[in-house]
This record gives sequence, C-alpha cells and structure tokens, in this order.
Amino acid sequence: MSQTTDRNDSVALPRRNRFGVLFAAVWMVFLGGPLIEGWNLRDEVRGWTGILATITFSALYLYTFATTQQRRRMTMTRPKIREAALALAALTVLAAVMIVSVGPTGLAAAPYLAVTAVTLLPTVAGGILALVFAASVEIVSLSSGWGNYSGLSLGVCAAAFATWGIMSLISRNFAMLHEREEQEQRAIMEERTRMARDLHDILGHSLTVITIKAELANRLLDVDIERARSELDDLERLSRDALADVRSAVEGFRGISLPVEIARAREALRAAGIEDDVPSSTDMVPTRLRELFAWTIREGVTNVVRHSGATHCRITVDERSASVVDDGRGAGSTSSGNGLIGLRERAGASGARVIITHPEPQGFALQVVEQEKV
Repeated sequence: MSQTTDRNDSVALPRRNRFGVLFAAVWMVFLGGPLIEGWNLRDEVRGWTGILATITFSALYLYTFATTQQRRRMTMTRPKIREAALALAALTVLAAVMIVSVGPTGLAAAPYLAVTAVTLLPTVAGGILALVFAASVEIVSLSSGWGNYSGLSLGVCAAAFATWGIMSLISRNFAMLHEREEQEQRAIMEERTRMARDLHDILGHSLTVITIKAELANRLLDVDIERARSELDDLERLSRDALADVRSAVEGFRGISLPVEIARAREALRAAGIEDDVPSSTDMVPTRLRELFAWTIREGVTNVVRHSGATHCRITVDERSASVVDDGRGAGSTSSGNGLIGLRERAGASGARVIITHPEPQGFALQVVEQEKV
C-alpha cells in the first residue's frame, strides 16, 4: 500500500508541475512580436539572431519557472542566490540581444524578466529588480527614439505584482500541504506508539499469568492430575483471551473491563501463590475512570506477579482512586518501565496522576488518583 502511494505521489508531482509549465507557456504568446519581426528581417543576420535569442529566452524562462516551482513544492525554498543571479543574467543578456536585433518589439521580454526576478529572489530584492526593469524600458525606448512605452512599463510592474501575489498564495498552499503531511506522519507515529504500548501491557500481563500457570500445571502433574488438567484448561482459555485482546488492540478497540481485570488479577495472584485481597464490587467507580482503573490494576498486578516476590497483594478502588499494594521487595517496578509510562499517559489524559510509594517495612504501592478540579 505504502509503495503504491509513494509511486503515485512521484508520478503526480511531475504531472502537476507539467501543467504549471503549460500555463506559463500560454503567456509566451506575447513574445510572438519579436519572432515576427525577426522573420521579417530574415534576410539579415540580425533577424535570425533575434529569432534564435527569442526562442532561447523562451526556453530558459520556462525551464527556470518549472525548476523553481518544483523546488518550492518539494522543499519550500527558493533557488540559491548564485543560481538565481545566473538565470537572471542569462535572461537579461538574451533580452538585450533581442532588443538590439529586432528593435522595440524586443522590449516584450521585460515583463518576463520582472516575473523571473520576483519568482527567484526574496520579496524586496525581486520588487526592486522589477522596478529596475520597468525603468529600463522607459530609458531604452526614450533614448532610442522609439516613443513612449509607459504602458509597457506599467505592464512590467503589474506582471511583477500579480506574480508576487500568486507566488505568495502558492507558498501558503504548499506550506499547508507540508504541514498536513507532517501532521499525518505524527498521527501515524503516535498510533504506532499507542499500539506498541497496548500490546506491551496486554502481552506482558497475559504471558506472565500463562507462564505461572504452566509452571504450576507442570508441578501438579505428579501430584494432582485433576488439578493439573484444570490448570491446563485455564491455560487454553487464557491464551485465547490474550489472542482476543491482541486482536482488539490491533483493530483499535482499546476499552477493557474493570470487573474482568479484577477477576483476572485474583486468578493471576492465586496462580502465583500470592494471597489476594480484591474488591467484590466496582459499582462505585464512575464511568469516566473505569477504563483507567482497569489499566492500573492490570499494570500493578503484572508487576506484583513478575517482580515483587510478595506474599500478599491488596487491590482497592473507590470513586476517585485505584491502588495495588504488595508486601514484596518493593524494587521491582520503576518509573522508567514501559507499562508505567503508558499508565502515566493514560492517567494524564483522564485528569489523574500516578503515585508510587514504598510502604514500611517493605512493599510497593501503585496508586492512580483523579485530581480535583479547581
């Protein structure tokens, strides 16, 4: 899917750029005057020189326009000053050759020079150079005795101003496009992080319980075959539940049940040989906190079973808090664990905070408390 999308994007960009070049090429019709004048003077060298200079000017202008637009679209930057200066210098020389070769009709190149200056250079520099080209039209026409070309000078200014407006709009559109693409990429990364975190929590808990039950069943095979068979049945059920949880996480269904997590916690603690003290009811927990407290119990019990070496674990829930307290070593869980990091993110999103303490003389306490609204 991603390869196809990338391929389509790589095709679409040049295609849009080609349409932009075709749009710019339409305006080259105003260079028909120098071509016609050059054809009328084809018996002289300057006629063919004017034709060749006009064609070369048109080709270089379109090439500069196309490469500049593609650079703006891809990198949101203008050409380097050196590249811009070389392009403008080449176009200016060609325009001068056109004027010398075919006379006043060669002044038709002036608007294109102004447009190129505004396109390639920063706003102030491009505007100043456009005014220079407009003034040059007046100076050349008056000094050569060709009459008053004020209309063309105004056209040069108008073309530069219109191009500046269009380029500003295009730049904003490109910026919005790039921003949207960056937001989409951030959303993808956040979703991947969420899925990885959820899978870590789900599999960490489920596989821990499955491992403990497998060890218990193995020990019971030579002692109590019926109890071992019961434990193996539980293993099958737990593995199916874990598979269902993983599928739900992958499909984006993040909700988990608080009563189910308490029941699983009781089962996991008993399988690990840890005395449990769990609530018999969760009716007092408001709906907005039930999922968060379920994740709290899952993370807390997983750490108790895995790391604590505890003999007793107490789980409590009320209207504003949930806690898991054990009497173990108290060093198994750290604030840098992936599970606790994920739990802190969930708590923060629900307006709660995670509190970790170490009861005396030993033990570990994980508590999530809803913060009071000011």
